[in-house]
Amino acid sequence: QVQLVESGGGLVQAGGSLRLSCAASGRTFTIYAMGWFRQAPGKEREFVAAINWNGHNTNYANSVEGRFTISRDNAKNAVYLQMNELKPEDTGIYYCAAGSMYEGYEVPSGSWQYDYWGQGTQVTVSS
Repeated sequence: QVQLVESGGGLVQAGGSLRLSCAASGRTFTIYAMGWFRQAPGKEREFVAAINWNGHNTNYANSVEGRFTISRDNAKNAVYLQMNELKPEDTGIYYCAAGSMYEGYEVPSGSWQYDYWGQGTQVTVSS
């Protein structure tokens, strides 16, 4: 069992930066793939970024490639999402997720591939 708690969201102007954190509990967190997803009002949840268990492989949505960076610190049971050059279209609730079926090099991008989810943190980017 893994529990996930996100933090770091807030209101920022376009062009600004935010760093989201995801604190995880559970002994086996360190071997799972981790992902970030987001959901804007009236839209479906979409993939943002993923990282494999040891941080050696990452995957990004085209819309955030080059602006966002996902990382993890297994010693601290944490995953991070550094978001730079934020745009109004980045607004939404950001969710951290753990994929217990992916313990190798995989960095899945489908929400159905993740079985543990946090409660989400709101990110609002003003124009």
